[in-house]
Amino acid sequence: MIYSVLGLLLLFFIIVFINVIMSYANLRWDLTEDRIYSLSKGTRHIISAIKAPVTIKFFYSRSNPHVSTYIKLFAKRVQEFLEEYEYASKGKIRLEIYDPRPDSDEEEWAEKYGLKAMETGEGDKVYCGLVFAALDRIDKIAFLDPSEEELLEYKITRAIYNLQHPEKRVIGIISGLPVFGGKNGGREWLFIKELKRTYKVKEIKKDAKKIDNDVDLLLVIYPRDIGAALEYAIDQFIVSGKNALIFVDPYCLSDTKGTGMLKKASLQRLFSAWGIGFDPGKVIADLQQSTYIRSHNMVKESPVIITAREKAFNKSLVLTSGLDNMLLPATGAIEKKSSCKLGFEPLLRSSKDADLVSIFFVTMGTDYVRKKVTPKGKEYPMAVMLNGSFKSAFPEGPPKGVDNKAHIKEGKIKSSVILVGDSDLLSDDFYVQRTSFLGFVIKRIFNDNLNFLLNACEFLTGNQDLISLRTRGKFDRPFTTVLKLKAKAQRKWLEKEKELEQQVETLNKRLQELQKRKKKSERFVLSPEQEKEIERFRQQKVRIQHELKEVRKRLRADIERLGLVLKFINMFLMPFIISLFGIGLAIYRQRKAYQGK
Repeated sequence: MIYSVLGLLLLFFIIVFINVIMSYANLRWDLTEDRIYSLSKGTRHIISAIKAPVTIKFFYSRSNPHVSTYIKLFAKRVQEFLEEYEYASKGKIRLEIYDPRPDSDEEEWAEKYGLKAMETGEGDKVYCGLVFAALDRIDKIAFLDPSEEELLEYKITRAIYNLQHPEKRVIGIISGLPVFGGKNGGREWLFIKELKRTYKVKEIKKDAKKIDNDVDLLLVIYPRDIGAALEYAIDQFIVSGKNALIFVDPYCLSDTKGTGMLKKASLQRLFSAWGIGFDPGKVIADLQQSTYIRSHNMVKESPVIITAREKAFNKSLVLTSGLDNMLLPATGAIEKKSSCKLGFEPLLRSSKDADLVSIFFVTMGTDYVRKKVTPKGKEYPMAVMLNGSFKSAFPEGPPKGVDNKAHIKEGKIKSSVILVGDSDLLSDDFYVQRTSFLGFVIKRIFNDNLNFLLNACEFLTGNQDLISLRTRGKFDRPFTTVLKLKAKAQRKWLEKEKELEQQVETLNKRLQELQKRKKKSERFVLSPEQEKEIERFRQQKVRIQHELKEVRKRLRADIERLGLVLKFINMFLMPFIISLFGIGLAIYRQRKAYQGK
């Protein structure tokens, strides 16, 4: 009995001792699937290349009693993550933590650095920002947004990288959309602001006749109504050995100037010279990657607004390997012709349940489009990368009015060009949600549209270390089995709908034939044959509608059955397995103790 009591006391002291030791130890075990709380190889590589020591100043209102638990936990994770940077740098990074209390020197410094404070309901200011300093250079993250925690490593590492590389690459942007805000005081698109953090951004007007020599990367967005001179300038920029990122569109929802079927833009002359096929009159309709949209107070599934999921991305390239969710409204297909001599690497594809449909059908509505989709079992490229030496689309020289004595007919230096069949994906509406929180506008990125653009820019400007950092965690984890069931049911549904349409068409033809045989005086009276045909059609319509209901019923039953299986596994099977393991372990220990005695 005494030994048992002593044993329990000893166990108690051991537990207390371990807890005390662990509370002071900075031990972390990252069990997340994507290891989002561990430093990536890209970060470690950038840290190892630091030449000028970096000081990271973390301003957080720790002592403020009105800070929410949500912010407290987030700030704790931020501090632990920054400590990982300090430890991995081996003295190249120093972390300093400040608590900017009201009317303190720390608060004054936070204001001087331009950090933003969030106001609580009691009127207190809460700071949660970072300042980075190296030599005489300073960078900052004015306020750390908890909703963008998956981008935390990227933002911190980018700031460190920018301090070590103060010279910025230049991106020239040609756009047929008001990405810079427009003349009417419109808001600058978010991706422009993000690019300006890392690059020097130059706007190139659509009436420009040349592209400045200091431009490192050309970004062309929806090149509608550009003149021949600028098209030639784009051609010569690429042929000279420089890289470009081009977004075209067969049906641009963001184009407020275009009407109906005229909302399209491409570079057909250049595409033809490169051996690239792009039909500006057709969009991809994908039944497996369709998106639910609200139309006329109803929620409908649109196959032309594509939600590209993990399997759609090329996982062999660092540019797209970390992406798993993009939204592409009305995208075109980019295909390789037999005349193409360039390297052709698809980055993003549709599923095999896809088809090309006319823009005319798109303007008729979602239901009409679905009826016109006939999957070909083919994956259509929605974004591709071209590599090689490009030939000029102006083999006879520059167009009239353009003087270029240094015309390049065929490139000697290899270039890389990324082509994307949609421009709308860059619009804020399709990847960011804005909400107001305590006087702040909080931006929540809900897919990888922005990441794709930034990855492409970094890839084409040669900065690939940052690419691996951006998409550490997944935004959306869809029920893939449910999506497959829905796609399968939708195919059956469309087959039945088409069968019904064919029956209607056959009936109309049959009625017209019977009508022609009748006398003029009997034209307005149904003959017995016509009545029989109509009755037969009614019976077939009832049969087909019943089959459509059965398709819906079976789909719901399959989804419910899958849900019940998952519930059983989570609620009963896993606890049962763990219980069996515990009982087995207890029996094993008891037997071992008995054998010891």
